[in-house]
Amino acid sequence: MNIFESIKHFDEEGNEYWYARELQKVLEYTQWRRFKNIINRAKESCDISKYNVSDNFASVGKIVPTGVSTKEIIDYKLSRYACYLIVMNGDSRKEVIALGQTYFAIQTRKQELLESNYEELTELEKRLILRNKTKKGNSALNRTAINSGVKDLARFHNAGYKGLYNGETADDIAKRKKLRYREDILDNMGSSELIVNLFRIDQTNQKLINDNVIGDKKSCETHYKMGKDIRSFIKKQGSTMPETMETPEKSLKKLEKSS
Repeated sequence: MNIFESIKHFDEEGNEYWYARELQKVLEYTQWRRFKNIINRAKESCDISKYNVSDNFASVGKIVPTGVSTKEIIDYKLSRYACYLIVMNGDSRKEVIALGQTYFAIQTRKQELLESNYEELTELEKRLILRNKTKKGNSALNRTAINSGVKDLARFHNAGYKGLYNGETADDIAKRKKLRYREDILDNMGSSELIVNLFRIDQTNQKLINDNVIGDKKSCETHYKMGKDIRSFIKKQGSTMPETMETPEKSLKKLEKSS
């Protein structure tokens, strides 16, 4: 099912989407006209289900080469739900369509779980929803940091980690967790540790904006102080320090690949 992961895209907010033209090829439809008929049926299903069609099937134009010239073709940015409706309206006799139905059904179910009552979620489900929020939060923080004059985002993020983790950089945290080279530390945090980091990310973003922080050095200092202040608060409350929180047995990336 990695075939569908390989054509997945993310926008600036961290939201996933698929292009219809790319999905057409993966689902082994050679003619756009035939695939467009399936898209139209999927749109009807979306409308009947009382979901916003334009939100799930966003029409986009693409310029493609045609010999010595170019032409504009119609494409769609599809939500996960739109892809689910498309494969459900496809020819289930095709093996790849059956795989798509399974894949998007699982992904849609995951999202439903993430949107349910938080306290009723399992630890894995909590990790999934919080990891998604940290991705979106870091995306927003990156934009704010760049607007504030940050030149080295890695150094900027390390400043926050150093404040929160008593001087540890992202690499230090990865080594302590015994992760492989370039394995994402946030994918290897439990829900409690993710909550602490989400709070750091969100509060730093707000601080940079509200205080109109300008300059690389001052931005890094702001991130470091925010991490340190959160650490001090945790310590005063007698709660578990971030670096002593248990690392899950499997990363979220591994778990998602095996699903």
